[in-house]
Amino acid sequence: MYRLQINPEEKTPKYKQIVSSVIHDIGKGILKRGDHLPSINYVSEEYYLGRDTVEKAYRELKELGYISSVAGKGFYVEGAPANKIRVLLVMNKLSSYKKIVYYSFLKALGDKATVDLHIHHYNAALFREIIEKNLGKYHYYVVIPHFYENIDKVDIRQTLEQIPRDELILLDKDLPEVKGEIISVYQDFERDIYQALETGQDLLKKYERVVLVFPSDGNYPQEIARGFKLYCIHYQKKFAIIENAMDEKITSSTAYIVIEETDLAEIIKKIRQTPYEVGKEVGLVSFNDATLKELLSITVITTDFETMGRTAAALLLDKKKLRIKTPFSMIRRQSL
Repeated sequence: MYRLQINPEEKTPKYKQIVSSVIHDIGKGILKRGDHLPSINYVSEEYYLGRDTVEKAYRELKELGYISSVAGKGFYVEGAPANKIRVLLVMNKLSSYKKIVYYSFLKALGDKATVDLHIHHYNAALFREIIEKNLGKYHYYVVIPHFYENIDKVDIRQTLEQIPRDELILLDKDLPEVKGEIISVYQDFERDIYQALETGQDLLKKYERVVLVFPSDGNYPQEIARGFKLYCIHYQKKFAIIENAMDEKITSSTAYIVIEETDLAEIIKKIRQTPYEVGKEVGLVSFNDATLKELLSITVITTDFETMGRTAAALLLDKKKLRIKTPFSMIRRQSL
């Protein structure tokens, strides 16, 4: 007799555990097309569950296409719908760079999977709602775990722990506190900016001061600021971290590192009002590459977002539980 994987101590609703168990075992080949599932009465008695709970689970499995029913005979396995892997992708936002990750992920999966996209907008409560509503409905849950800095990290971890480890994929940011073997394709924000600036030290050494324009309302990882500080301290640079470029007075022998494109435009406008030349008296480095930055010959430090999405898809398809850091580098142009 087929055994459902139900843990009475888990906070996940029991009907969702039934759904998750059946979908998981169909995906693993434990349950095959035509297999007879235990009756509602059997499951109710064997696992000490109410009939309504079991009926709700079987009804959801039918709606998803995983099982069918025959009057008077019971429930039978249909298999995974269209034999495709079902993936839930939960992003923090859909910026131009996250779109690169998204589309490279889709392209690498090809016709082997269907991907549903949700945005949590850095909101832990919304993230929990998305996950709990969809537990058991997907083979994989791909999560970009960026949230407000003052968020309760325990709450985030508890939400993630509801997802079976072999179904969880972390993207863009690794969480060492999430134990166990999982797929994680991430940036190491502190080390990335430090090492990228270090590779450009031959260009940066002519500047006495380095300024990071780091918006406090942009939900950017604080590790970026820490890595920047470490670089400046190690190479004995005067430095400052400012929230925006509006009140900045451009001074000679200063290099600016800018995250947001609005601040980049403001800095460029201010430089043009001075006698200084970009790349000589004033340096300019922007986060993440774009066609316009290439045309303006702006030096960038950037993650390979396309590789990030492609790598996550490859590990998913190959079922390899690895934590892989995405390449991060400086692209040298005339602005530095």
